[in-house]
Amino acid sequence: MLSQADATIYLANQRGCSQEEWHRSYHTFNFGSYFNESRKSFANLQVVNDDALKGGSTITFDVKENTLILLLPLVGAFDFQNQYEQGSVEVGQCYHFFATKNSSFEIINPYESELINFLQIWLTTESPKHLTATHKIDFDLNLHKNQLIALSSTGINKNAIAFIGKFDGRQEGIISIQHPDKGAFVFIIEGAFEVQNRLLQPRDGLAIWNTSEIEFEALSNDAIILIVELIDFALPLGPE
Repeated sequence: MLSQADATIYLANQRGCSQEEWHRSYHTFNFGSYFNESRKSFANLQVVNDDALKGGSTITFDVKENTLILLLPLVGAFDFQNQYEQGSVEVGQCYHFFATKNSSFEIINPYESELINFLQIWLTTESPKHLTATHKIDFDLNLHKNQLIALSSTGINKNAIAFIGKFDGRQEGIISIQHPDKGAFVFIIEGAFEVQNRLLQPRDGLAIWNTSEIEFEALSNDAIILIVELIDFALPLGPE
């Protein structure tokens, strides 16, 4: 069992928020003009943003360091344009790419009036040789229910392994951590889970380190969990 020193909970209702008439973003960690001493990054996991974008709107994100970026639509589809390509991503797909230092990318809501919701996960990287990779992964949460689905692998990048899964109430799961000293981050997309004896509600996050496995149990039906394992970085361990 983990001690309290081995994990930090990031409650959804304590997230930072940036909001304009056409865009709203909740920040698990410090981002843009939002800063809170308790919300510093977890090792090289710099950004976990929960974004909503108004119909017909476009937003540009500037990237200051070499960064692996994972984009996951939750409601609706979006178009994107980065330094490598342009395309679209819809619910049931995950797209990730490496943004080079001082680059930018765009997210476009293709709908005329419908709001879209998507997650952004940013991990800084010191592996320039991987910065040409882009990848889109299709997954079906209902077809593979009550199990974790890999959204990335070390064959694609050397920075993180991401998993997502939809679970019925009282279904349990366990994931082995390849590098216990590096850490992992859990984010609850829908429903409620108990993760390592800690109750997590929708959009709560949990940073964990110094553990060889993570145990969890869904406490509601159709609960969705996202797990990102950090596996290759040279930054200090744990929250700064």
